Amino acid sequence: MNQVSPPIAQRFDASTLAWLALLLLAVAIYAYGLGGQYVPSNGDELVYSHIARLTAASRQWLPLVSELDHMRNTKPPLLFWQGILASDWGQHWTQAALRAPSLIYTLLTSGAIVWCVQRITGDLRRACLAACLYLAFFCTFRFGRTYLTSAPETFWLNVPMFWLLWARLRQTRQLSLCSSSGCHCGPDPQSMPLDDGCRVKPGMTAGEARGGISDGSMTNGDLSWLTHFGFGVALGLGLAYKSFALIAPAAATLWCAQLLSSPVPNWRTAVQISLKVSLSSALALGIFALWFVLDPDPAAVWREFVIGENAGKLSSESGYWRVALFGGGFSVWAQLLAYVQNAGLLAFVVLGLMILGLREVFDAKSRRSTPSTHMFILLSWLAVWLIVFTLPSQRSARYVIPAMPALAMLIALYWQRIARVWFLSSLLLCGILLVTLARISWATDQLGIASSLELVITLSVCLFGLVLLAGGLLNPLWTRACTVAACLVVYAAFASSTASLNGSAGHYPGKVQAQLQQARIAVPDGFNGEFERFQFLLPGNQFIAYVLEERSATDSGAQQLAALLASHDAVIWLQSDLSELAPPCAPDCRVLGWRWDVKGRHRSGEINAGNLWYPEHWLFRREWLLAGALPSSTAVPR
Repeated sequence: MNQVSPPIAQRFDASTLAWLALLLLAVAIYAYGLGGQYVPSNGDELVYSHIARLTAASRQWLPLVSELDHMRNTKPPLLFWQGILASDWGQHWTQAALRAPSLIYTLLTSGAIVWCVQRITGDLRRACLAACLYLAFFCTFRFGRTYLTSAPETFWLNVPMFWLLWARLRQTRQLSLCSSSGCHCGPDPQSMPLDDGCRVKPGMTAGEARGGISDGSMTNGDLSWLTHFGFGVALGLGLAYKSFALIAPAAATLWCAQLLSSPVPNWRTAVQISLKVSLSSALALGIFALWFVLDPDPAAVWREFVIGENAGKLSSESGYWRVALFGGGFSVWAQLLAYVQNAGLLAFVVLGLMILGLREVFDAKSRRSTPSTHMFILLSWLAVWLIVFTLPSQRSARYVIPAMPALAMLIALYWQRIARVWFLSSLLLCGILLVTLARISWATDQLGIASSLELVITLSVCLFGLVLLAGGLLNPLWTRACTVAACLVVYAAFASSTASLNGSAGHYPGKVQAQLQQARIAVPDGFNGEFERFQFLLPGNQFIAYVLEERSATDSGAQQLAALLASHDAVIWLQSDLSELAPPCAPDCRVLGWRWDVKGRHRSGEINAGNLWYPEHWLFRREWLLAGALPSSTAVPR
């Protein structure tokens, strides 16, 4: 795909309508259960919720407020201001309200992908496919709709890239029209015809004519200073969500993509692009630096965020090269597979794309052809982000999420050339997960968590996914489309299987919530900020975190529970296993209420080959809300 074909009139055939319907279904899946407790997320979400809630309670934008040690200025304020505004200063404190802006940002990014691929191919079907691929990536499903920085940073940091891609495609399109109209953009622009195809005016230089630009926004194919000023604002907003350090990959990507896709890639062009990207970078850093100006305690921002949150990632106690070469999941080798990890269920498809790319690199015929403009931009986008984030000692696939839109577009462009076997591998992986989710849903019904209707809905969704699996396996023409659809159905099945836990089974009764107000409640905390989840379950109370001690067959934790009951108004206590039918304090305590919880961490050996098929034995547990026994004089006879 070395040349950009002029867009043709789009036909809304059955295939195009099917992909458009799948895209709308993907949007519905993303919106469904947005406020759920068990939406795939990251532990940082509750930390950010905690900071946003306390900052909103202070009725001031700055400084940020937190009760967690060394976890106050963990991110720039824009993320927390977003949460404050979305919740109306804490008046509507729900997870759905906090997550809604992230979903909007993800949909805007998806729209930009549709727009760009439509400009590249002139094919709405291929454009919808690219957006579906982006939404089918697990990193998008996990980080792109929760209260995290990924969705807004991906959008704002990529605004310049989307604009550059559009500008280069517009320029190529104008050159194509100019050629088809008989204009050869010769050395004397005065002699060139001026019509709707050739954008050449008297007084333009030959370079300007070749750039196809008549409105002054570009010179010799370079974006204007004003455009780069806008880029700086967009990049600055991205930095204000995540970190000033992201200016390195964002600016390097913009510089590299502009230079490689420039019609006249010479030293003069390189200098111009460097100066303009420097302007964008300086403006972006200036917007980020406003935090130091506005915050009443800039020293704390420097100490906690610049030094603690960012500089610390450049060093390692184990030694930089030891971690880089032999650091397992933090090694350079693992980071090179970051895009594969982020793709999730589509990991095999990404591997197929990588192998296809390597074959083209070593293919003599491909080496003789010049890559198209959009290919220079997309490959620069992917390569620079990956290279930059192999350098810090702390590496993570999550750091390259802003480059995932480019990956989705690249897969869509090479859709038919990726070998079918890679899609079959992803399709089979989807099948395994669909069977697993169906079994988990069946277990929730056996435990009384899910109703019969909820079970039927989840099993129907899983059955539909298995039908897609069968269709993709049996019909080679359907394999690729069924793979993407099956990925999205897996997400729908997951949301459906956890829907019952977002209802009465996963919440305390309303009368219990009304009874407990301004109470001091001890809650288990296994990760920074995990106690914040109870703000959505029992709002209006004060939660004091405690570390749940390791229990054994001879120690049920009764001593720890008794101490907690003696010093708090109520205690949240977790069931150790399903054989424990009552809390260890019974009958010397009151059970105010209980709900079902999903176990996020398991002891060694708790899951084994013998019980793997029985998730009811290791996945769910009761969570009791306990209070001390009433004095005998006020006890109510049974």
